[in-house]
This record gives sequence, C-alpha cells and structure tokens, in this order.
Amino acid sequence: MAAVGPPQQQVRMAQQQVWAALEVALRVPCLYIIDAIFNSYYDSSQSRFCIGLQIFLRLLGIVVSSIVLILSQRSLFKFYMYSSAFLLAATSVLVNYYAALHIDFYGAYNTSAFGIELLPRKGPSLWMALIVLQLTFGIGYVTLLQIQSIYSQLMILNILVPVMGLITELPLHIRETLVLMSSLILIFNTVLVLAVKLKWFYYSTRYVYLLVRHMYRIYGLQLLMEDTWKRIRFPDILRVFWLTRITAQATVLMYILRMANETESFFISWDDFWDVICNLIISGCDSTLTVLGMSAVISSIAHYLGLGILAFIGSTEEDDRRLGFVAPVLFFILALQTGLSGLRPEERLIRLSRNMCLLLTAVLHFIHGMTDPVLMSLSASHVSSFHRHFPVLFVSACLFILPVLLSYVLWHHYALNTWLFAVTAFCVELCLKVIVSLTVYTLFMIDGYYNVLWEKLDDYVYFVRSTGNIIEFIFGVVMFGNGAYTMMFESGSKIRACMMCLHAYFNIYLQVKNGWKTFMNRRTAVKKINSLPEIKGSHLREIDDVCAICYHEFTTSARITPCNHYFHALCLRKWLYIQDTCPMCHQKVYIEDDIKDNSNVSNNNGFIAPNENPNPEEALREEAAGSDRELNEDDSTDCDDDVQRERNGGIQHTGAAAAAAAFNDDTD
Repeated sequence: MAAVGPPQQQVRMAQQQVWAALEVALRVPCLYIIDAIFNSYYDSSQSRFCIGLQIFLRLLGIVVSSIVLILSQRSLFKFYMYSSAFLLAATSVLVNYYAALHIDFYGAYNTSAFGIELLPRKGPSLWMALIVLQLTFGIGYVTLLQIQSIYSQLMILNILVPVMGLITELPLHIRETLVLMSSLILIFNTVLVLAVKLKWFYYSTRYVYLLVRHMYRIYGLQLLMEDTWKRIRFPDILRVFWLTRITAQATVLMYILRMANETESFFISWDDFWDVICNLIISGCDSTLTVLGMSAVISSIAHYLGLGILAFIGSTEEDDRRLGFVAPVLFFILALQTGLSGLRPEERLIRLSRNMCLLLTAVLHFIHGMTDPVLMSLSASHVSSFHRHFPVLFVSACLFILPVLLSYVLWHHYALNTWLFAVTAFCVELCLKVIVSLTVYTLFMIDGYYNVLWEKLDDYVYFVRSTGNIIEFIFGVVMFGNGAYTMMFESGSKIRACMMCLHAYFNIYLQVKNGWKTFMNRRTAVKKINSLPEIKGSHLREIDDVCAICYHEFTTSARITPCNHYFHALCLRKWLYIQDTCPMCHQKVYIEDDIKDNSNVSNNNGFIAPNENPNPEEALREEAAGSDRELNEDDSTDCDDDVQRERNGGIQHTGAAAAAAAFNDDTD
C-alpha cells in the first residue's frame, strides 16, 4: 500500500490548491472587462468631446484591469476586500433610499416574482427583514475594511438609522434627511479609510516598481514576462474565462430555445443541438482574448494527449512533453494569420474548421516525432518483447491510417483549392515519414535477428532516410510555392510572409544544409577508410584482440590507422562521420600520400616493436590533430552515443521545424 503523507501536509497542500483556485477566479473578471471594452462600439456621430471621453474611459478601464490582473496574491485579495466593502456600502445606501422613499409598507402586497406570497402585508415583517439585511451589509462593510470595534459599532448604527426612522413613522422630509446624513457619513468614512490606506498603497506600488525594474535589468524582458505569466497562472485564467463564457452563452441559448419551442423539457432535437454548438464555436473565437482562451483549452487537451501517448509507448523523453505548448501556439498563429476573429460568423466557422484540420496534421507530425526515437531504440537494442513493440507499432499504424482517412473525407466533400492541397501534402508527407520509420525499424530488426555483422546495413539505412528526406524537401518546396501563390493571389498578410520566411529557412535551407553536410561527411569517411591499409586472411588470425569500438572479434578484415590501431571498417567509418581522430589516441586518421609512412601491425594497446622506427611526421600529425579537435569542438566524444545517433538516421528534424511546416503554409 502506498505511503500516505502526514495529515498536516495534505491539509496544507489542499489549502494551497484552494487559494490558487480562488486567485484564478478573482483574476478572471479582469479579462471579462477587457474583452467587453475591446468588443464595444461607439457612435461616431457624437461630438469630439464625447468620443474623447469614451476613449479615455476605455483606456483607463484597460489599464486598471491589466494592473489588477498582474497583482500579487496578497494585493489581489486586499483589492477585492476593499471593492466588496464599497459595493456593500453602495448597496446599503440604495436600499435605505428605496425603502424610505418608495415603499408603502401598509398598502403594497409583498409577493415574489412568481406570484407566491412570502410575507404578510403588515409592515413589521418587512421592517425585520430590512433590519437583518442592513445589519448584514454593515457587518460585512466593517469586517472587510477592518474597522476598530467602537467605530464599527457606530458605522453599523449609522446604516440602521434610516430604518429606525421608518419604524418610528417619522415624516417624509425627516426620513430623507436621515438617509442623506447616513450616506454622507458612510462616504466620509470610506474616503477616510482610503486616505489611511493610501500610504500602504504608495509603498506597495513603489516596491512593485523597484522589483520589476530590478528583474528587468538583471534577467531581461523575456524572463520577466515568463515569470509574470507563471506567477499569475495566465493559462488557467484563460481557460476559466473561455469555459465560463461558453457555459453562460450555452445557458442563454438553451433558455431561448426552450422559450421558442414552448417546452419545459431539457432535451432538444439534433438540429437545434447542432445549431447551438455552431453558435458556441463561432462566439468562442470572436475576439483576440477568446482566441487565446480557446488556445489555452487546446493546450490542456494536447498536453494530456501527449502524456497519454508517451505513457502508452513507454517513452521518458522530456522534450516529447512539448505537445501542450506546440499545439496552442500553432492554433493562435493560424488564427492571427487568417484574421479569424475579424471574419463574419459564417466565414469564421469555415475558417476555424480549416485551421483545425491543419492543426490536426501538425499534431500528428509531432506525435510521429515522439514515436520515431522509441521505434529506433527498440529495434537497435534488439528488445524481443511483443508487449514492448506493439504500442509503438500501433501508434505508427494509426499515424498512417488517420491522414489517409482525413484526406479521403476532405476530397470527398470539398473541391480542390490551395487549402485542401496543403492539408493533403501534409498528410502524404506524414505517411512517407511513417513508411521510412517502419522500413528502418524492419532493417534493424532483421540485423538483430540474424546476429551477424551486416556491413551494408548502415548504407541501407542511409539510403532509406535520404530518400525520405529528399521527398520531404520536395514537399517543402512545393508548399512554399503554394503559400506564395496564396499570398499573392488570395489573402496576403505580413504574418503569412513571416511564416513563409521561417518555412524557407527551417524546412528548405537548413534541410539542404544538413543533408549536404551528412553526404560530405559520409563521402569523406569512405575516402579515409579506403586510404587505410586492410588486413585479411592469415595476418588477421595473428591478431589476438577485438575492435576497440564494438568489442567484437575480427572475422573478415580490419583497417589499420596511421597510429597502428585497428578497427572494423564499418565501426571506424561511423566514428569518422563525426570525428577525424583515432578513437584510441586521438591522432589524425587521414594523412596525405606524401607524408604517409609504412607502419607495422601492433595491438590495440599502442605497443610498437622495438626495431620499428618512429614516424618522422609524428609532431606534424599531433599538431594537425590538435587543430582538428578545435575545429570539431561541437562533435561528440562518446563513441557509443555517436554510433547510436548514426543508426537513428542522418538528418533528424526537430519538433520546432516540423511545427513550422505545419503552420507555415496555411491557405484559404
């Protein structure tokens, strides 16, 4: 049975979670205010003064809401305490005014909105209810403002004075005077409390300013924004904002449908249900803040989807947990690129569905990037457990089937256009990636099954991956042309131009650069290997040692380095892909013909026969080896890791590059 922590620790953690949830809930109204200000309109036919006043009030509301949004937890709670106290005071004044001047306690029937009589028509019952209500307002007011005992009693008495005037049946003008005096005293006390708290507000504001300036100077603007983003839990705020907004709109729409259909049933027809869903989706992305909220919800879904897939395939890589970050970023960039929030409702729904198709293909590409290393690791480590291989193969099969189904459905319902061409290209590219991964996986499994050194395996893997990368490069060029056509003839924008530049750099230029570098490394390595002497036959049997790279015996041949160490040709070639020095002594392996010297065979301990003359160019080779190590300072020095990396493929695309390919060529 799992050990349970101390009860106090569990209680403390529960309290922290409650306070965190309350903090998020208190920050959400700021987003509602900002969203309402951005979505409000003003009449341009008004005077300049009225228009200027409206603009000033909107800017003031945005600034104040933004400041409240980023307040610390303690300052946020104090702000809401004071705001609630002022709201209670204003409500108390309005209740006194309405009760003293507009209610006929002896002539009005006191019934609820549904016609049910709750109180007798006699006055004393209403007086008692009014006294309890005002007493609640007064206690809440003095408690939230933390007023001392004697003053708190006086303030509560001040709030109850107009009610006393009603009970004693004072004349109307005296009751008006009591309401006015009570209101003035309440306002004066509120201003006095604010004046007392003004010193605390000044020092708090100054402290926050100095802290922000200090963090900006030391860490920079980016880290400052990241710290604020995490401190206020902004993604959680966006999720709560979007979900509560959608829930409120759904409630209103359901009520309208029930009233329109004149039914009391909570069940509606499928047509009405689909209309409600479409309206909610349309209104869920009608502004920049709602698009951010939808992105936050997508982030949660993608995050847990990624964790589930990682747990299913048995991966522990931390870099693969970025799906919850990549998916919302792509969605938000697509929304900005297509102007989603500014479209008309019917166009917005179509545009959103197209963006979601592009996002789905990008997510599938990212999932393939998560499964491919696990697939290669299983095949290279010769794990024979069926339960270990089945999850990865099942996910790979799904990654092949889903793009095919998506393409079939889209081609069955839509005519060919630039958007459909982009989605289809991404689907075909993903299918080719899956085929390449499964082919390499099959080659490695065959190599592990026969348990014999397969010297051509590395070449076959390289040819398969190179073919896949060449096809992927061709798709990248075609998608760049598709995006250029869309920008010039359909819907050009600055964001689209920036995305095309990123696509050209990451998916075209870098791919060509890395592919050419890998090709030249292999070509150079083969040239170096062919220049080294080879031992076969009877001379090979005289060697009583193993290859220093793979620790296997020499069965067919061995290659000798100028420093008199010998290795398998395949092992040494993999080493030379990333390093131009001997794995044993780190001397330069490849030497020009004019400075070569014939050397006798030695063992891998570096022993040289006593009668053997040293190489006259030893110092030159050491100096060349030192300069070569400086030029290759970024190369790995761990042979096993390098060999494994080479087996996993020559050109590996990062998640960012794959993501750039997904959102770059969005088309209309």
